[in-house]
Amino acid sequence: MDTLAPPLIDREAMASRYRANRRRTADLFATIAPDAYGASPIPLRHPFVFYDGHLPAFSFITLVRDALHRPSLDAELEQLFNRGIDPRDVALAAQHKRAVWPERAVVEHMGAAWDAAVLEAYAHATLEDAHNPNLVRGQAAFTILEHEEMHHETLTYIINRLDRAHQRGPRGTHVDEQAPTRLPIAIPAGTATLGARREAIPFGWDNEFDETVVHVDAFGIDAYDVTNGDYLAFVREGGPVPSFWFERDGAWWLRAVFEDIPLPLSWPVYATHDQAAAFAAWSGARLPTEAEFHRAAYGTPSGAERPHPWGDEAPDPGRHGNFGWRRYDPEPVGRSPQGASAWGVEDLIGNGWEWTSTPFAPLPGFAPMASYPPYSTDFFDGAHLVMKGASPVTASALVRRSLRNWFYHDYPYMFATFRRAYD
Repeated sequence: MDTLAPPLIDREAMASRYRANRRRTADLFATIAPDAYGASPIPLRHPFVFYDGHLPAFSFITLVRDALHRPSLDAELEQLFNRGIDPRDVALAAQHKRAVWPERAVVEHMGAAWDAAVLEAYAHATLEDAHNPNLVRGQAAFTILEHEEMHHETLTYIINRLDRAHQRGPRGTHVDEQAPTRLPIAIPAGTATLGARREAIPFGWDNEFDETVVHVDAFGIDAYDVTNGDYLAFVREGGPVPSFWFERDGAWWLRAVFEDIPLPLSWPVYATHDQAAAFAAWSGARLPTEAEFHRAAYGTPSGAERPHPWGDEAPDPGRHGNFGWRRYDPEPVGRSPQGASAWGVEDLIGNGWEWTSTPFAPLPGFAPMASYPPYSTDFFDGAHLVMKGASPVTASALVRRSLRNWFYHDYPYMFATFRRAYD
């Protein structure tokens, strides 16, 4: 007797996830002193007040207004909070500066109204409709959940740059230890599957489609991410200093999310793509391509591919890696051996997004998503590079093989690390 597949739309689960996202957003805002609500610690990003309004406004606009065709609750504020910015430099960012933002009470009042409308839609509205492009396979209903989860990471790396006097976040327990050492792992030639089939996963962003199988030549790859200790040798020979590092009394320190700590040599180094590529070249290597990352992470000696490096099990931050808010900051490499790939490559998911050498571009069969048409297309410019994996503050729900992240090659604020590949 055939068993029925679970329904694509689970109203109660979606509403629960939405509420959990809103709670995490509130928790993150609680780490910001009230008088820093209008602060903009990263000049390339809007101030915190924008994100307080953007998250519920975007959810309302995407699901309730645009997908369900219901009227605006405040058209002016919805326009103000609809989209963020990704300017190339500070001069362009200055063009988006506003002299006045709405008062916090106004933002929070409207946020509650937008939230109520979204939750009412999750409870009663038609969320899946093959005749409504925004609701095909429940697209808008899923979009707003993952959008807020992604912005939790954005908020965290902006809070990281906030003056310590204005932070109210928790102090962590940090361990440094001797980093494990292993020779690079040889990965034989084979195939790698990028992207996904549209019907194979409940939801994916437009740049995840369509599934594409590519040949990958044999290569070698580091078993672990490059550590701060590895990179320190490069700095001592004149290499660029990562933006998370600073000197104090002749010693190197690390700017962790909520505190400054002596540089942990066994943690993965957080660096820009340019810095990562420079270190790789200096050490006689290069950065892996997106396809090579997939081959090392999801391939197996038998030729089959796994949904996750460790196999079929759902992502578990307690076992498989430092992701899903296990902690705010990195930890020593090699701390999650149960997350290793079939080849023995470790820390592929968690502890930091991993830079690849692949420019962010559409896969064959790409089509902009109806619920968020410019999500990817604005960034197919050759200046953004693909990142894979996850950071400590990447939601577990975002850990899937086809997910692709990307940033400018010189963007210094992301929780992004790298490992080397070898010909």
